[in-house]
Amino acid sequence: MHRVGGRDVCTSLPSRPELKMAALLLRHVGRHCVRAHLNSQLCIRNAVPLGTTAKEEMERFWSKNTSSNRPVSPHISIYRWSLPMAMSICHRGTGMALSGGISLFGLSALMLPGNFESYLMFVKSLCLGPALIHTAKFVLVLPLMYHSLNGVRHLMWDLGKGLAISQVQQSGVAVLVLAVLSSIGLAAL
Repeated sequence: MHRVGGRDVCTSLPSRPELKMAALLLRHVGRHCVRAHLNSQLCIRNAVPLGTTAKEEMERFWSKNTSSNRPVSPHISIYRWSLPMAMSICHRGTGMALSGGISLFGLSALMLPGNFESYLMFVKSLCLGPALIHTAKFVLVLPLMYHSLNGVRHLMWDLGKGLAISQVQQSGVAVLVLAVLSSIGLAAL
C-alpha cells in the first residue's frame, strides 16, 4: 500500500504469474465495465454502419445474374445419390427427430397429469403383444443408435482419419450394420 493523491492504494500484485494475469484481467475488465456504465453512448460511438442490407444485396445479385443470362444451378438434381450423401441427410434428420422427441417427452412430463408409471401401466394394460412391443422399441432406438454411431464417424473425420473414398464407404456400411444390430439388441432388453 502506498498513498496516491491522499488515498491509500494497493498496487501490489500477487507473486504467482497466473494470479498476476488474473488480477490484470480483472482490473482491465473492471475499467471497461465502469466506462461502459458511465458512458452509455460508448457502444453507439464504436458501431460501424452497414453499407447495404441483405435485401439490397440479393436484389443486386439477382439483377447481375439475370442481366448476364447466367443459368441457375441445377442443385441436387445433377448429382448421383451415394451412400455418404444419403447418410448425411439421415444424420441431420435423426438429429432433428431426436431433439423434437426429447422436447415433446419433456413437455409432456411437465404438462400431462399423472406420472410416468401411470402411463407405463396404461401401455401394459393394452395387451399389445411382444412382437409389437419389440418393433416399437426397435423403431424408437434405431434413430438414436444411428445418430450416435454416425456422430462417432464424423468425429473420426474431424481428426482426419478415414477420409479416403473407400474408407468413407466402408465406415458408412459399418455404421448402418452396427446401428441395426445394436438396435435389435437394445429392443430385446
